[in-house]
Amino acid sequence: MPIPLIWYITVAFGLLFWSVVAAQYVWPAVSKRERAEALRPFLVLHGFRYIGMVFLVPGVVSPEIANTVFARGVAYGDLLTATLAFIALAALRSRFAEPLVWLFNIVGTLDLLNAFYQGNAISLANAPGVLGAAYFIPIFGVPLLLVTHVLVFRLLMRKQAAAPASVVAGLPK
Repeated sequence: MPIPLIWYITVAFGLLFWSVVAAQYVWPAVSKRERAEALRPFLVLHGFRYIGMVFLVPGVVSPEIANTVFARGVAYGDLLTATLAFIALAALRSRFAEPLVWLFNIVGTLDLLNAFYQGNAISLANAPGVLGAAYFIPIFGVPLLLVTHVLVFRLLMRKQAAAPASVVAGLPK
């Protein structure tokens, strides 16, 4: 099987199966929560996006990839997104929460889409070895992050932001 086809299949399966996990397990659990509590686990997860900084480390990725626009975009875009997630998490119960979560989610989504675009521009699918140990980030982590960005947009756009605490806890009313 051609290596580029393997690349696209792994990314597609990552998106497919993280979507299934989100639909079957994550959304049913978070959709019953008050908005701030529903957003909390997503912001915590995206706080780990500092991991994208490894794209700047020769030895983790090949030296020729570590010094590219792609690597810098991934690294600094992820660091910015992680920082915005942390700030939004800290402000979750304040009046600034909603605009900060919107900012985090838009920046984070655009960062991931840009990384796919830049990766395609340098033909990562044709040379996956240049990613070294970071190969698993775009085939495993990025699909998870994209799916969770969709869920955050969904939480931000829903009209009913809260469920009664008794419903969330499963207690009688």
